[in-house]
Amino acid sequence: MRRHSIELMLLTTVVLWSLNLTVTRYILTHGFQPLAYATVRYGAAAATFVAIAVVAERSLRIRRRDLALVGLAALCLWLNQLAFVFALEKTSASTIALILGATPIFAALIGLAFGLERLSRRFWLAAALSFGGVGLVALGSTGGVSGDVRGDLLGIATAATWAAYSVAIAPLMARYSASRISAVVLSLGWVLIALVGYPQVGEQDYAVGAQVWLLLAFATLGPLVLTNVLWFRALHRIGPSRATLVANLQPFVAAVFALVLLSERMTWLQVAGGALIAGGILAARRRPPAPASE
Repeated sequence: MRRHSIELMLLTTVVLWSLNLTVTRYILTHGFQPLAYATVRYGAAAATFVAIAVVAERSLRIRRRDLALVGLAALCLWLNQLAFVFALEKTSASTIALILGATPIFAALIGLAFGLERLSRRFWLAAALSFGGVGLVALGSTGGVSGDVRGDLLGIATAATWAAYSVAIAPLMARYSASRISAVVLSLGWVLIALVGYPQVGEQDYAVGAQVWLLLAFATLGPLVLTNVLWFRALHRIGPSRATLVANLQPFVAAVFALVLLSERMTWLQVAGGALIAGGILAARRRPPAPASE
């Protein structure tokens, strides 16, 4: 596969992930309740991946030794989606986009906790910069520690749980296809989401208009289904370290989309926080290569 094709796949993934924040924020402010949205979206995505895996591989079998890891990945995904939808209900898409810039730092810290990473002094400086940036983003979004602080904390939880999910899923990707893992993990995650979301699913008024439904279809097939295929193909070709360098563009592209499409505002504190997060990521990426945890 040519280098330009891989770069195109990565950039497409970043753009779709970035748009998802703005699209989800719009859907949640135009009629859909958070858990009803998550239940419908993940149910459709899980069904899509099951169909793909069954047609392509004719099996969803997971070895017994991997079941605990699959369960952990599903649990992390469930927590991630709960944090994600409620964060976007309570605060702006641009704020959450910037906070998500700290995800690689969380992934490295989780890798350290499980003995998968060896971290240098440079990394700890990078972590301090990134978390300082998260603090500035939170302060800038509220004008102080008040108002949207719950949304900011949920944004931090979204970043941390996505990092945990990435660490849990990495060993599975060495033994199974992206379609099979996505089919199994997303299905288990959907069951957990549906268990807590069924009251909202029952109460939800589904007459939200064609535009909202079209955006929900886009959020499912684009940023959830298509990006999984593109992302894992890129990981297979060039490895996670190089791929995540491009993925680090996502928070800032997402913030721009939110500013332009939702007419959100961004304070100078948020801009400074985003710059610190970016500086922390760049500093962390300059350290000597270590076993990948994403």
